[in-house]
Amino acid sequence: MANFSLEDVKALRERLGTGMVDTKNALVEADGDIEKAVEILRLKGAKGNAKRADRSTSEGLVAVVESATAVTLIELACETDFVAKNEKFIALADKIVAALADSGAETVDAALAVAVDGTTVGALIEDQAATIGEKIELRRVARIAGEKFAVYLHRTSKDLPPQIGVVVAYTGDDVETARSIAQHISFADPTYLGKEDVPPADVDNERRIVEQISREEGKPEAALPKIVEGRLGAFFKQVALLEQDYARDNKLTVGKVLADAGLTVTGFARFKVGA
Repeated sequence: MANFSLEDVKALRERLGTGMVDTKNALVEADGDIEKAVEILRLKGAKGNAKRADRSTSEGLVAVVESATAVTLIELACETDFVAKNEKFIALADKIVAALADSGAETVDAALAVAVDGTTVGALIEDQAATIGEKIELRRVARIAGEKFAVYLHRTSKDLPPQIGVVVAYTGDDVETARSIAQHISFADPTYLGKEDVPPADVDNERRIVEQISREEGKPEAALPKIVEGRLGAFFKQVALLEQDYARDNKLTVGKVLADAGLTVTGFARFKVGA
């Protein structure tokens, strides 16, 4: 007869976040020894990590932490929304982002090497993946330095943790407008701050495409330069924050709204889980 109770199974599941069958089998193998069962489950999970390496991670969450001079934004990914809303997964994200607060890490590789709880962020993720039984990966990291910050986290479902995260670094005093710009970014998804920040090669490629489209549409040759520049303007509205129509009033550009509020955006980052 197994040397453990249903309460032991429940306690171990709550501790590790493992499935009922796996937990019970580990306790059977360990003859009721809780710590030995933990070791069995971790070893089994570690072997499973390699098998899960090629699985996709389209679920997860975003999390942020602010230090004195910067805000760090991360995307922690997993396979299912069931794990994404698991308390242990959320706690893992909180632990990771807290460890990154003063680390200066700006890339995933640098973040994975940051020390936490006597190990590294990378090893901690592998350990949790082994116990939870799903592939978990730190997909993206951004560190935005600045004077002041507006942070906006958006839940795409009330049952899930935030899946869109925006950080805006700015100067000025209008906190409400700064937050509204962060909300705008969450919706409009700009890639660059101003049109001058768009790589020249991308601009040249877009110009070539819209010119070809205009010619194929039979536009008059004399009118092509003006038409191409107009279509380039539409391209900049898609990719450059300051050129975009403001989400709360599309008669104004974001650049105009910022100028009227006495704000200057010095940097921003936007992550959406799975995007």
